[in-house]
Amino acid sequence: MQKAKVRKVSTDTLTSNLPEERREQLCTSLGNVELSLLYKASVHGYQASAFHQRCDRQGPTLLVAYNNSGYIFGGYTSVDYARSGREITDEEAFLFSFTSGTSSYIKVNSGYNARYDDAKWPNFGQQLYFCYNNQPAVNYQGGNAFNINTSSMYGNDTHLSECEVYKVEQEPEDSVEEKPWRNVLWTLERRAELMEMIRNHKPLMTSVSRVRILMIGPVGAGKSSFFNSINSIFTGHVTSKAMSGSAGTSLTVQFRTYPVNDGREGKPLPFVLCDTMGLEEQSGAGLDIEDISSILQGHVPDRYKFNPMAPFQPDEQKASRPASLQEKIHCVVYVIDATKISLMSDKLEEKLASIRRKVNSLGITQIVLMTKVDEACPLVEENLQSLYVSSYIKSKVQEVSSRLGVPVSCVLPVKNYSQELELELNCDVLLLTALQQMLNFADDYLDDAGHVEGNVF
Repeated sequence: MQKAKVRKVSTDTLTSNLPEERREQLCTSLGNVELSLLYKASVHGYQASAFHQRCDRQGPTLLVAYNNSGYIFGGYTSVDYARSGREITDEEAFLFSFTSGTSSYIKVNSGYNARYDDAKWPNFGQQLYFCYNNQPAVNYQGGNAFNINTSSMYGNDTHLSECEVYKVEQEPEDSVEEKPWRNVLWTLERRAELMEMIRNHKPLMTSVSRVRILMIGPVGAGKSSFFNSINSIFTGHVTSKAMSGSAGTSLTVQFRTYPVNDGREGKPLPFVLCDTMGLEEQSGAGLDIEDISSILQGHVPDRYKFNPMAPFQPDEQKASRPASLQEKIHCVVYVIDATKISLMSDKLEEKLASIRRKVNSLGITQIVLMTKVDEACPLVEENLQSLYVSSYIKSKVQEVSSRLGVPVSCVLPVKNYSQELELELNCDVLLLTALQQMLNFADDYLDDAGHVEGNVF
């Protein structure tokens, strides 16, 4: 029997009421899953708005209700709650009920909708409503989508003592692909070759001495850590020049341009990594989209301090002339935490989409850096060389590609240095491969920019 895991989510301390035995029974029905407690009515309230705030866009969910007659009952849906105002077809949906050693499962009837997806209380088949009228109550309204007997399902006791909703996630399967889905040489020779290619890289346009790469991403995704990791490789030991961490709000509050030297006393390498304040969901917090536009066009100076309430205003002299190609951004890198892709909110996704539209309008090339792959998959945590034979990581690459609207080939999984004290070959190979790809993409942009300049003259 598979055992489901219940883990705490967000910053709230949520305690599950679901007994271990019942949890295991539900897990047998759902497969190899993790259950993350999203919503608890006694904590968050029975209001529909509280339910939707916690449970919308969370993928498959399991609703578990309790009453004082000893019944544990509820339903599963594999389709997001989204307040779409639509009938939802979901052949995987089912209702369940447990009481004093007995259990029952009720599948949705063929040809019927599993639920109606509106802004009101959660329902199954528009028959069974939970948290009805924003009260601790269940309400049965009849219908044919599910064959419900209210007496056997909840003892006709309509008062709820608790209602919980769990996010249902497939546990990362440690399945190994027959062939790697990308080919990587995990050798000392390959690391040395990549370092040499990067050292000798010459930007395509002679007017540009160093490629400028802009890192954009949510708070805590690993933008500053990527710079620290690249700097560590070329310094020869783990360094931490840029502030990085896992604070709830962005540790980077300035626009920073980080050149990297080839060794402590070496010459500057042909790229600059530009770090920004982290993206946050709410307006008036995190990096402003207008600030990003100014950065892309080369107007924002190093160490400019962001003000989420007021976007950057270039001085009149600078605003009157376009920045040189050397000052502009040549490649944009979206940094996304592999463990949080499926938890990305609508607001953050919309923010990233609007940034992508702006970047596209300027013709700048774009890449996604998918960080924390070791935390996302036990197989990879055990051995980083398993990255490109992991079906789970492959699915995460495809998911981030779909959600951000970038080709799969532009999603590069990496592991930044975070807790390590020593450099590690496999880590270096992934990081250097990603950096080399960024330089190649920047050349694509410079090639186009060169043709535009050529046409102007």
